[in-house]
Amino acid sequence: MKIKLVILGIICAVLLYFSYVGLGASSDKIIIQTNADEEAIAAMETALDHHGYKGQYIVQPQSTSELGGKIMAEGKSIDADIVTQASYYLESAQKEHHMFVPIHSTMNQHELKQYPDYMSPILGNMGSLFVNTKVLKEKHLPVPKSIKDLTKPEYKNEISFPNIMDSSTGWLLLQGVISEYGDKEGQQIIKKLIVNAGPHLESSGSGPLKKVQSGEAAVGAGLRNQAIDAEKDGEPIKYIDPSEGNFSLTEAAAVVKKAARNNKKQRKWLK
Repeated sequence: MKIKLVILGIICAVLLYFSYVGLGASSDKIIIQTNADEEAIAAMETALDHHGYKGQYIVQPQSTSELGGKIMAEGKSIDADIVTQASYYLESAQKEHHMFVPIHSTMNQHELKQYPDYMSPILGNMGSLFVNTKVLKEKHLPVPKSIKDLTKPEYKNEISFPNIMDSSTGWLLLQGVISEYGDKEGQQIIKKLIVNAGPHLESSGSGPLKKVQSGEAAVGAGLRNQAIDAEKDGEPIKYIDPSEGNFSLTEAAAVVKKAARNNKKQRKWLK
């Protein structure tokens, strides 16, 4: 629900601003470039359409690394009005390009952690392991207690996790390994995990759960909330908090500063 409210608030403000300054024609739709997964994008579109903005925006999904690279390379020249991305990418881009306008949102005042005024947090993603209990039983595989357990030979071609080069969710796994085992041993563990994943190294954060749900893999590493939802829906999915701990990251929305637009008025509408 929170992602719907925050995204809706930001996008509605931008749409109102564009209408105010005479934009909003069919060729001037709001471009939203996002690294969000299918579930989050569906929430955005449902909220916007429900509030009368259907047809006034275009959502362009991209991988975390692709969008991050684009933001860093293009800065304010990026062909987007709004971006939603991992907060560390937004911070780096703002430091390099000063490309986002301040967002004076009342929602930010209720955040437990204070974020820069140019971004509004929309998601707090926490990682975990999850298993298909039916597949584990059929293949006589033990329930893993740690990420390191997944490097064992019995899990060869039975694990799935996101490629850290494509997905911010993959960084949650990497953080857990490096934090617990250090750089040297951690690198060896990651290499073994990649070998054991085989064809199940995914480009999206939701990919591993799909592999585990279908039974193509017995164990996955991904987003904790998605595994919990699958378990609540009665699927043979069980989430596991690994001994290395669960790490989290924040994704946020930001409005791109455009030279051709009156940012003073834009900031006014964003209030």
